[in-house]
Amino acid sequence: MDWELTKARSITRRTFFGQAGLGLGTIALNSLLAEEGIAQQKLKQGNPLAPKKPHFKPRAKSVIYLHMSGAPPTLDMFDYKPKLTELNMKPCPDSMLKGERFAFIKGVPTMLGTPHKFKQFGKNGTWISETLPNIGSIVDDIAIVRSMHTDQFNHAPAEMFLYTGNAQPGYASMGSWLTYGLGSLNQDLPGFVVLLSGGTDPTGGKSLWNSGFLPSIYQGVQCRSAGEPILYLSDPNGMDRASRRRSLDALAKLNELEVKQLGDPETVTRIAQYELAYRMQMTVPQVMDIAKEPQHIQDLYGAKPGAATFANNCLLARRLVEQGVRYVQLYDWGWDIHGTGPGDDLVTAFPQKCRDVDKASAALILDLKQRGLLEDTLVVWGGEFGRTPMNEARGGSKYLGRDHHPHCFSIWMAGGGIKPGMIFGETDEFGNRIVKDAVSIRDLQATILHLMGLNPFQLSYTYQGLNNRLIGPVDAAATVQTALLS
Repeated sequence: MDWELTKARSITRRTFFGQAGLGLGTIALNSLLAEEGIAQQKLKQGNPLAPKKPHFKPRAKSVIYLHMSGAPPTLDMFDYKPKLTELNMKPCPDSMLKGERFAFIKGVPTMLGTPHKFKQFGKNGTWISETLPNIGSIVDDIAIVRSMHTDQFNHAPAEMFLYTGNAQPGYASMGSWLTYGLGSLNQDLPGFVVLLSGGTDPTGGKSLWNSGFLPSIYQGVQCRSAGEPILYLSDPNGMDRASRRRSLDALAKLNELEVKQLGDPETVTRIAQYELAYRMQMTVPQVMDIAKEPQHIQDLYGAKPGAATFANNCLLARRLVEQGVRYVQLYDWGWDIHGTGPGDDLVTAFPQKCRDVDKASAALILDLKQRGLLEDTLVVWGGEFGRTPMNEARGGSKYLGRDHHPHCFSIWMAGGGIKPGMIFGETDEFGNRIVKDAVSIRDLQATILHLMGLNPFQLSYTYQGLNNRLIGPVDAAATVQTALLS
């Protein structure tokens, strides 16, 4: 056993792959040329992504989280404040500045009423900005939460706090926790998929879909709606399917020797990752090809095959949950509306960002609903914190914009056990502070886990002597917001 392990370690990667078909691969004989290899057969007995029983009956089977990276100004979207419009460009009251700190505002700022008109939508006459007519048209299918708040007021820490429960990198993300707790519904696809639009990663970077201290099989897999769906997934030139199968089985044997010698559980995870990648070679290109969708569905979303757009990603998200992916995370970058110029102001940049996401967000809800998937799919839409009711005017800028504001902001949720058509929570007449039914980040995390059938207070993973949880330490306050549940 020891000499085999020593020999395996001495072989270079290039030599191994060059000899795999003729050397180690020959031990498999003809039986290993079958589609299902040794490693796959063994994984059936202990696959870390195999479906697991929830703690209790879930209301949702999958989550699609639509994150607007940069924190959208929800005072200009979902939280209409006529009083703020009355005070537009008047000095901010001292009571709103006392003891307050801002990221960029200096001195005494002026109040900023929205430059956009609001309109009533739905059965209850819910006020929503006219920049979001399509979301307005589905307001009876969604629940708007106007009383979110967070502990962070800079982008990266706020995004990490939202998705990992900690403002520092190195912690497990929400999608990782869900696949750890529940496994995957489709063994040929990742349990946790990430899709990006807006031209770059979210501010929090890849830490937002990292598995942290959880086994790495649970980390998010970044897919692309343009070009190669997953980088480095395809076989290199000269490697056919049968050769790949033999190579993986040989690698599995070497990894098993490593496990017996060193007992590192991450080695078992490595075997599972290789096998998942092998299966994904066949399934991912098919699922990611939105050109297969009927033209009227592509038009519903505003999708255009081959482009890395939010619309394409929304359509892909529906296709992924339809195929059993447990958690799909969309990040759309470009919502940092400070008003330093026309590229990040409320009059020019903001309406364009609304056009980028409005149609596709509404289409996702309509499409899930017409397919009978909405009742089993929880959809969440929002950013990492709010925006001030004051104009930022950084460096004397004449463009309109809002500074970071952790004290209150809006999100919306739909499907998966959420009560449709409701408005939850309330802010003051300026949209500066919460006055009713505050919802913290930990409350949101706890509610999502609860809807998926997981007890947020019991779901934990022991690491460095601590029972780590998504919702934070034992003394961290978290509440499942049952009032939001249908």
